[in-house]
Amino acid sequence: MTTHLKVALAQLNPLMGDFDGNVVRAKKAHERAKKLGADLLVFSELFITGYPPEDLVLRPSFQAAAKAAILEVAAITKQGPAILIGTPWVENDKLYNAVVLLEEGAVKTTRFKVDLPNYGVFDEKRVFEAGPLPGPIEFKGVRLGVPICEDIWSTDVCECLEETGAELLIVLNGSPFAIGKHERRMNVAVARVTQTKLPMLYVNQVGGQDELVFDGASFALDSNCQLRAQFPFFEEQVALVSLERKQSDWQISSEPLAPEPESDEAIYQACMLGLRDYVNKNGFKGVVLGLSGGIDSALCAAMAVDALGAARVRAVMLPYHFTSSASLEDAALCAKRLGVSYEIMPIERAVEGTSAVLEDVMPDGLEGVTQENIQSRLRGVILMALSNKTGDMVVTTGNKSEVSVGYATLYGDMNGGFNPIKDLYKTTVYDLSRLRSETVPNGCLGPKGEVIPLNIITKAPTAELRENQTDQDSLPPYDVLDDILECLVEKELPLSEIEAKGHDPKVIAKIEHLLYLAEYKRRQAAPGVKVSQKHFGRDRRYPITNKYREGA
Repeated sequence: MTTHLKVALAQLNPLMGDFDGNVVRAKKAHERAKKLGADLLVFSELFITGYPPEDLVLRPSFQAAAKAAILEVAAITKQGPAILIGTPWVENDKLYNAVVLLEEGAVKTTRFKVDLPNYGVFDEKRVFEAGPLPGPIEFKGVRLGVPICEDIWSTDVCECLEETGAELLIVLNGSPFAIGKHERRMNVAVARVTQTKLPMLYVNQVGGQDELVFDGASFALDSNCQLRAQFPFFEEQVALVSLERKQSDWQISSEPLAPEPESDEAIYQACMLGLRDYVNKNGFKGVVLGLSGGIDSALCAAMAVDALGAARVRAVMLPYHFTSSASLEDAALCAKRLGVSYEIMPIERAVEGTSAVLEDVMPDGLEGVTQENIQSRLRGVILMALSNKTGDMVVTTGNKSEVSVGYATLYGDMNGGFNPIKDLYKTTVYDLSRLRSETVPNGCLGPKGEVIPLNIITKAPTAELRENQTDQDSLPPYDVLDDILECLVEKELPLSEIEAKGHDPKVIAKIEHLLYLAEYKRRQAAPGVKVSQKHFGRDRRYPITNKYREGA
């Protein structure tokens, strides 16, 4: 009877569709596991492809490439250790989200995901068949229960594994970050361990994949629900978890427990990592962004430097008549503190030229929102021209509060390839800006110190598209706006319940109307990091043509 088992967990950052690269990553992890003396190496859900593959996994050539990659990885297990790895798998003309055991150079057995999530960012029922309830996998005389991610979020799969003799649960996961997500995962894991009385090893993917960011944070729980290992958040790691059989129970040796970052630091790390991986995985040389002297662009600039290093970030100030001297000074100081390339490109001639083209068809003049949007759109044109010329990606800098109510210009400040603060309300933008000037979150490449000047944080926010403009000319204070938006977007609360929180019913009705009205803009927005429970686009899908107003 096996009395000791050493399991290496591979918390890694695969690249979607990079089969050659993911095989190399698997081989390097295998070498590390071998040096650690592991019996078994465990990767995350669908590691060989990257997660989530979405409709790409429906291509027969993609499925064939995944199988070929799995067979290549299987060959390295001839001398051990064995491998558990996630992959798409076709059996009897059905496509499954699978885990395969690779041992002695071959595919020894497969298990298929049962509970396919079909909510929020997940759409697995669209592409995969649900597997049957699984039994344990026999490995070195140990019966391993191997549920896949969502399979532990309800009771059936783990109950079946326990009833059919599993001695240990090893869970492969592709669980993306969201605020409070790690606590919810841990609560689910504790519930399954309590239910089955079986220890659990939980391995999660790390890294950015389009709008999703995976935080890793893999862990091990013993059968008494004690945390015995905690991997770092937002970092790759291959590390060993040692188990010893004592009577009928497997005991887990205590391993280092990586600290969990505070909420704001975790959000910052998620936004930074999401931007880094989007830029690097898509092959951009660097990024360019408009640095206006406002807080949104300053935070995006800091995140870009922290993600990529200052040498890969180009900041451009694009002033017009309404740009204040304070904004020019603040933007220059922010760029200096971050150490980025900084240029000033006035847009006056571009605005005058555009106005001259339009004056014959607009005899009453361009004043008002038309002129404001021309300024914003010309800034977007210039940034996109720089992107085309250099290969740098334009970073979009609009926050969730403004995009929620349409306080953003299509083809203007909404231009760009990726938005690291897309899912951050304005109040969170302020919180993260203060955080970044007080500390350097783990993994940042940027400098220490007050990189976002205090004046940017304390001054009244403004788009500076007309004289003496402030955001609060047309919007309620951001603490009020954000609370109403959170009630409408994240919580889907009736207006009466929002009013009961002390908000003016006229303001609530106005914000609800603006939220629905701006849906057409959000459909055309750049992708950006998801951190909330209701990310625009992936989580919240409302019709553009929509007459409904609860407050009407």
